[in-house]
Amino acid sequence: MSNYTQIIGIASGILTSSSLVPQLVKIIKEKKAEGISLGMFVVLLIGLGGWVWYGVEKKDIPIIATNCFSFVTNVLILIFSLKYKKKEANK
Repeated sequence: MSNYTQIIGIASGILTSSSLVPQLVKIIKEKKAEGISLGMFVVLLIGLGGWVWYGVEKKDIPIIATNCFSFVTNVLILIFSLKYKKKEANK
């Protein structure tokens, strides 16, 4: 694999991994989790876990790193969504 291909893979992984960071920040700032599908996040977490496993099997650091970051970001979204949905339900 060429350096060019590796750079494209790393850049793409960083962009997709960080795509939900603005959503996480918005949930934390507004303390609202309206319209967040918990089922989607569960499926996404399972998929990300599979990608991490795949990366480990292939010994591919960019796949491991970017998908671990995505996994953590999505777990945080799930945690804050559950926290704020409970607060919304108690109002």
